Amino acid sequence: MGDFHPPSLIASSVISAHCICTTPSNSMSSSSHLKRSRSLYQRAANILLFLRIVATAALTAAVLIKVSRWLAAGADDLMPAHLLLAVVLLTGTATLYHVLRPRTVYLVDYACFRPSTNCRYPKATLLEHAHVSPLLNDSTVNFIDRILQRSCMSDETYFPASLLYVEPYCSLEEARAEAESVVFSVLDDLLAKTCVNLHEICVLITNCTVFCPEPSIADMIMNRYKLRHDLRIMNLSGMGCSASITAVGLARNILQTMPWGSHVLVVSTEITGPGYYQGNNNSMQLVNILFRMGGAAKLLSTSRSKARFRLAHVMRTTTAANNSAYRCVYQEEDENGIIGTALSKDLMSIAGEALKANITATAPLVLPLSELLKFLLFSVMKKVLYWKRMSPYVPNFRFAFEHFCIHVGGPAVIKSVQHGLNLSNKDVEPSQMTLHRFGNQSTASVWYELAYIEAKGRMKKCDRVWMIGFGAGYECNTVVWVCIRPSFGVDGPWASCIHRYPVDVTKKV
Repeated sequence: MGDFHPPSLIASSVISAHCICTTPSNSMSSSSHLKRSRSLYQRAANILLFLRIVATAALTAAVLIKVSRWLAAGADDLMPAHLLLAVVLLTGTATLYHVLRPRTVYLVDYACFRPSTNCRYPKATLLEHAHVSPLLNDSTVNFIDRILQRSCMSDETYFPASLLYVEPYCSLEEARAEAESVVFSVLDDLLAKTCVNLHEICVLITNCTVFCPEPSIADMIMNRYKLRHDLRIMNLSGMGCSASITAVGLARNILQTMPWGSHVLVVSTEITGPGYYQGNNNSMQLVNILFRMGGAAKLLSTSRSKARFRLAHVMRTTTAANNSAYRCVYQEEDENGIIGTALSKDLMSIAGEALKANITATAPLVLPLSELLKFLLFSVMKKVLYWKRMSPYVPNFRFAFEHFCIHVGGPAVIKSVQHGLNLSNKDVEPSQMTLHRFGNQSTASVWYELAYIEAKGRMKKCDRVWMIGFGAGYECNTVVWVCIRPSFGVDGPWASCIHRYPVDVTKKV
């Protein structure tokens, strides 16, 4: 949908270790002539669609009238066996279509982790610990200070207890305790909201990038809640911030092969303790600066009963076949043998290509005819008339979605996607406020953004939500939800602070 150019060096230092995108040029969309022509294109496309519908309806009606007259004229010649055969064929065709068509998948409800105030980690504390730490040199401390000033995060983000010391250390038991505190808490909230019988849950999917203990996180859940013995378990790891959307796509595929009314439980989190980096590589320090505690649990089903959202589309774009993309976000040891997540210099362009490919695949499924015609018109003009300087038309995705949940990789990430998709400040407000209040919560962040939209009372019936996630590999995954039943109360992670938002987070990044 356009050429992608990397932002400035300062912006690239603010992005998270797992999630970065770039800003496409959009000089043509800013043209005053195109702005004046927007309404004309919209009306023309709508008229064309209306005429097509009218013509199809008229043709269908004419055919039906002719067939009915022929049947009426030759009714005496038709034998009962022929009529019975026609009824059987029609019934069989309808039954076969009903059986083979993909089942609709619904989101019954979701819940987000609410950390304890004991885990609050102000930026001043993080910087003070960096100053007195014997592990960090002055250059690293100065880097941490610069990024904190540009991070757009508040002093109310959260770290696990194991990282609240001058020299953080996370043992296996402390990491397991962090996982249990996040996962069990969010599952208790979800089960209380849905009132689902635990024996109705047929599949459990968990995703956590770094922490993969034995027994697994899914086994922890099964042991705690005594789930059914034939439960199907899947653990996703190493996928970064896009794994939550990947898990939703996996749950959809499984539900469409299971009996109607089955339930799949999806738990998404990132355990920050084991991934804490204690070296002096600046690119690896970004994980410590931006990532915070978080988790989300979702219950999906093919039954519409009690469902709150309908799953419309899932689109995954993976570029791991390319060697540069595969290594652009890479966990490895630094020169001193300390494990961390390294960022490649090609990350910006690779992320931009992944986003571009995902948008290209998603657009025909969600955009109205008017926007598709605009894109086709500009493409033809550029190729036929050889207007090489003409930038490709970037569709207006606000015609397709009422709400946007962009992964909070960092302020530069949000700003890049906003400019690339021509979104307003209100469109990216959920992402900016989630980054400010909770920091980068990796795979769970898009669910905190959805909770923000509902806490502000902006979600209406039939509203469409576009979730965009980025992750190592390199991946860009998106999912589209349609609201069935909005929330009528403020609960979840924003319950105690939603009255203070939105806040001004505009800073130079």
